[in-house]
Amino acid sequence: MEILVCVKQVPDTAEIKVDSGTNTVDASGAPKILNPFDANAVEAAVQLKEEHGGNVTVLSMGTEQTKAVLKACISVGADKAVLLNDDLFKDSDTFATSYILASAIKKLGSFDLILCGKQAIDGDSGQVGPQIAEHLGVAQITYASKIQYKDNRLVVNREHEDGYEIIMAKLPAVCIVVNTINTPRYATVKSKMAANKAKIVVLAAADLPELDQTMIGLEGSPTKTIEVFTPPKKASGIKIKEGTGNESGIKLAKMLISERVI
Repeated sequence: MEILVCVKQVPDTAEIKVDSGTNTVDASGAPKILNPFDANAVEAAVQLKEEHGGNVTVLSMGTEQTKAVLKACISVGADKAVLLNDDLFKDSDTFATSYILASAIKKLGSFDLILCGKQAIDGDSGQVGPQIAEHLGVAQITYASKIQYKDNRLVVNREHEDGYEIIMAKLPAVCIVVNTINTPRYATVKSKMAANKAKIVVLAAADLPELDQTMIGLEGSPTKTIEVFTPPKKASGIKIKEGTGNESGIKLAKMLISERVI
């Protein structure tokens, strides 16, 4: 089984700050990590490879720094990695990003299964995976909490609030996983050392013959950011604690009447 996993390097959102004066996001001090949902997708791919054989390729769009997370994926079982790095890709929205990734997938060859994490923690849109499926014209299954391969078909438990539904799909297909699907394994010292020596294939826009450059980057993105701001902080509530519950109720009623709420 030939499996491709789309991964993203993201800033640790716990370390991101917003400048309230300029309303700009400052992620300069935040460490770069593998998107947690994508770690689940990589683990799912490696488990399928271990059970059915084949190869796992990880694909990411980013900068030279992104090689670190690609090597991290190799250290836990991926076989090879590809980085899409070009200034023309900068400021692409989810639609342009998914178009670039789909163009790269076509360039790389034929894959039975493409896995993505449910969403990236920096944007939380959850749009790239389904859009890749649409660009490629293949079946897609979202919110996958269990993936099995039986009789040349994909059998997936699709998670819902009250349970799950079982969906079957022919390959090739795109499957978007949730974080309850597994617990990603840790790399060993030996596997980390081997991954550090791995060669990362780097592709630019010129390497993707099917790519329409008018559909990428800031100019090719249909989504435009109008404003970035932090929501105003809500005022703290008022505690009413009189001697008795009856007295507290009377005081509350008087306050509501004075504010013309009742």
